[in-house]
Amino acid sequence: MMAEETIVDARLRRAEATGPASVATVSNVPFDELLIGQSASVTRQVTMDEIELFAAVSHNRNPLMLDAEFAVGGPYRRVIAHGMWSGSLLSGILGSQLPGFGTVYRGQNLQFLHHVALGDTITASVTVVEKNAETGVVVLRCLCRNQDGVTIVSGTAEVLAPRHKTTLPVAELPQVQLIHHHQHDALLRRCQALEPVATAIVYPCSEAALRAAVEAQHAGLIRPVLVGPAAKIRAIAAGCVLDIAGLRIVDAERPADAAEAAARLARDGEVGALMKGSLHTDELMSAVVRRENGLRTAARISHVFAVNVPTYPRLLLITDAAVNISPSLDDKAHIVQNAIHLAQVLGVATPKVAILSAVETLNPKIPSTLEAAALCKMAERGQITGGVLDGPLGFDNAISAEAARTKGIVSPVAGSPDILLVPDLVSGNTLAKQLSFLAHAEAAGIVLGAKVPVILTSRADSLRSRLASCAIASLMAAAHRAA
Repeated sequence: MMAEETIVDARLRRAEATGPASVATVSNVPFDELLIGQSASVTRQVTMDEIELFAAVSHNRNPLMLDAEFAVGGPYRRVIAHGMWSGSLLSGILGSQLPGFGTVYRGQNLQFLHHVALGDTITASVTVVEKNAETGVVVLRCLCRNQDGVTIVSGTAEVLAPRHKTTLPVAELPQVQLIHHHQHDALLRRCQALEPVATAIVYPCSEAALRAAVEAQHAGLIRPVLVGPAAKIRAIAAGCVLDIAGLRIVDAERPADAAEAAARLARDGEVGALMKGSLHTDELMSAVVRRENGLRTAARISHVFAVNVPTYPRLLLITDAAVNISPSLDDKAHIVQNAIHLAQVLGVATPKVAILSAVETLNPKIPSTLEAAALCKMAERGQITGGVLDGPLGFDNAISAEAARTKGIVSPVAGSPDILLVPDLVSGNTLAKQLSFLAHAEAAGIVLGAKVPVILTSRADSLRSRLASCAIASLMAAAHRAA
């Protein structure tokens, strides 16, 4: 007991030394202090976050709880919470309040009498009904009721109550972030009504490249035409157990040969999109930009990352992060116009464009601030059309309306951009990869400005990112056909 009290006292002293002047503490209720009829309760509202968090922890993927369309056809005609979500509230009371710290579950007997629907407010309570002095076992009646007083759960729990009084600082629970990819999922759904676009997969000589093509075919997004060394492609497919039977293969031994052959297929209308396999980006793009291959248009070639950031409410387009290294003002006008057209194809009628720099004021020593101002004036004069432009903006006040207000920035774009125009390739590439590797974002990549969309994927891309890239190409190809 003395050792336990010493540890507790030390933790309290540390909390008082490092925390605020008044340290919030909580105590348990040991066996000897428990009274028959003593009770504790907690009230929680059922949100979709609560349901998804419980599903993630329990690995319960029942669509009655996770799929609104499926739930409509279920017995309750709406999304419901997992039954044991209510049970977990009871467990939380037992371990944190009554009896509290040191309590050990021995058993429970719960009856689930009514469903818990999304939006319900549930009050869970436990009440001491029996004590056994010899064993230290305590029996508590358990109840959960909704906002209408309807009993949801009824039963009992048996616990081994703690023997000693313990007071501890209130534990700060870890923050949990739910990672969703709804924006990319929406792209895939939009393609369900479209015919798969014939797509040349350029040099698919790795498992990742070949698997992406096959998965995109299975998803109904593309009809792959494999362009590369036929024998090697078949060997990879056999080794990875990928079914490529029935797929057209255009034999081309070297990466450069495959890129040229794929460009000619696009020029001749045999495919409506190109997709990078396991060759270098510059090998593919050199074939795309070569004028004799007939894929150039009046627009400048540029790249867009379509990024699904879990903490941002809309798809975020970042341009240019892969093709134009140090674009001029004229280049940037083409780059932003390409991105506006893409955003419109993706369903944003009047996209908002934030032109990024290090600061939000004009500074002659920072050329990107002057170019931002010039681009905004070009948009005012009709040289760039279809979007709302503002800049220069720092990344913080471009993304955050609160940051913009703090700096006194009044802007139709700040806080809700659809497109981020970056100063150069290095900053754009760094930004996109930071979002992917530090913020759990998923980035799809597409090259615009050619007669057909070019899907650029990375070896580090997830399958979801690759499918989203194919979905964007499919939507672009459909827009080209309709033009």
